[in-house]
Formats: sequence, structure tokens, C-alpha cells
Amino acid sequence: MQSSIHPLIAELLDALDKLVLGKRQQTSLIVAAWIAGGHVLLDDVPGVAKTRLARALARLTQLSFARVQGTPDLLPQDITGGVIYDLKSQELVFRPGPVFHHIVLVDEVNRTTPRTQAALLECMEERQVSADGVSHPLPNPFLVIATQNPVEMEGTFPLPEAELDRFLISLSLGYPTEHDVRQMVMTFSQSDALDTQEPALTETDLAAWREQAQAVTLNAASLDYLVGICRATREHPLVDLGASPRTTVRYAQMARAWAFVQGDSFVTPDHIKYLAPYILGHRLVPSASASVSRLRGASLVEKILEDVPVPVETP
Repeated sequence: MQSSIHPLIAELLDALDKLVLGKRQQTSLIVAAWIAGGHVLLDDVPGVAKTRLARALARLTQLSFARVQGTPDLLPQDITGGVIYDLKSQELVFRPGPVFHHIVLVDEVNRTTPRTQAALLECMEERQVSADGVSHPLPNPFLVIATQNPVEMEGTFPLPEAELDRFLISLSLGYPTEHDVRQMVMTFSQSDALDTQEPALTETDLAAWREQAQAVTLNAASLDYLVGICRATREHPLVDLGASPRTTVRYAQMARAWAFVQGDSFVTPDHIKYLAPYILGHRLVPSASASVSRLRGASLVEKILEDVPVPVETP
């Protein structure tokens, strides 16, 4: 049984279409990851609207937004905040950093040092910041959108596997089509609708979506397929480090959210197969033979999917 797409989700995606042209599929994935409570890694070249997409999402949802520029001299306290001495009260007080916003864009995250990257681990997983023995909860909802440039590697610090595992999905926006570029020039070269865009939903709407997404059915056949894919990543000869049990759980949450965004009341094997490169591509560590063959990311996942039989739906 298939239901129609939620009208507010359609309104949000339509509004994003007008602000970030030609990226409906990518924005749908990001909205689904947000509903699933996950974070997003955008692995793409400069100038393809990564920052604009994060700003547009915050603008359309009436939520607070902060942007952090990744640099080698960025300290953990520049992201999380820290304890400072208040001259007025003559006491040590906690000063929140930019991570204490609903939507946080960490631009060029791989330009920060491993120490600074590690400061995001607790924020992304536990939704809190610990300082001087005290835990400070982050806003709810909370979304981190991090970007990195896959071409320019000089002066960068590759994200470790533990950090990559904190991102629910990783994707690229890619260059727009010639038609979209022409429309972009005509639309944004004189004025920018982002500055006057009206909000399309509230925190209450997002909370309701999360409840509805959790109610999406994941039947035994689809669940077995999902678990089978994750198991195959751990057993495949082209992979040195496969998907963890935590990844399997997050995969199921994303599958439910993706089905909900698509307007479906249950998860299908097609949903699971479609999401596999976005969820698993950045998590898998290829073996030496896979690296020699330049199999990594989505191409490595596609190779693994060939060995996992797709269940046949029965009425």
C-alpha cells in the first residue's frame, strides 16, 4: 500500500528546489537523513551550493544556523565552546560555541586537525558537549552538515573511520546541468530569493515527521536484505573494514525515513538498495586489491551488492 507524499515535505522540497536548482534527489536524501536524526557529509568541489543548501534548510525551518570554517589552526573550543573566567561574576562559566545551533555547517572539515575533528564526536553522537565535568545538551533537532573537497588534498587531514561513521550519509551535489546554470544566472545574478524566503515548517512539524517515519513498516524480507548487505561488507574480500552493527541500525532508520519522504508506508528492497552507496560508501575501508583496482566508495558498494540477492516481493 502506497500513500501520497506528505504535503509539508513536498512544500519543503519544492522551496529547496527554487533555492538550490536541479538537486531534488540530493535535497530529498538530506531531508530524510535529518528526519532519521543523522548527519550529512558533502564530499564535493567548491562552488556547487553546499553552504547555500545548509543555509536554505535553516531558513525554511525557522531554526538557528551557524557556519564554522575549517582551518588548521581551528581549536576544539572554537566549535564546542569552553569554560572561561567571568570578570563580572568572578566565576568560571561555560560559553557555548557555534555548535549550539540547530543546523551547523562545518565547511572543509578535513582542513581541521584530528584533535578538532574529535571534538565533533561527542556532539554528533551524544548530542551534548562536556566541559569541566558538566554535560551541556545541544539543541533539538540538531544537524551537522560537513563538507570536504575531494580534489584539493594539500594541507588536509583525512577524517578517521570513527568520525566518518558518525555521518549517516555521504553524497555529492555535482555540477548542475547547462539548463540549470542558465536559470541560476537569470534568477540569482540580480537578487537572491534566499534573503526573503519565508519559513515552510517548524520544529513541531519535524518532530511529527520523525514519529511518522518510525511507524513505517520494515518487513522481514526487507530487513533480511538490509542485514545481508551489511554482513556482506564484513565478509567481502574487497573490504578490510565493513559496516558495524551501529551502521545496520542507522541504515534501518534511514530506510524508514527515506520511504516516508517518498510517500511510502513500508520499506522496499529498492529503497534499501538505492540507499546503500550513500550509507556505506564512506564507511567501508577497501582492501589492498580494491585500492589497486580503484574500487572505493559507491563503486565498491555496487560491487558488493552484486553478490547479495534481492528478495522478491510477494502480494
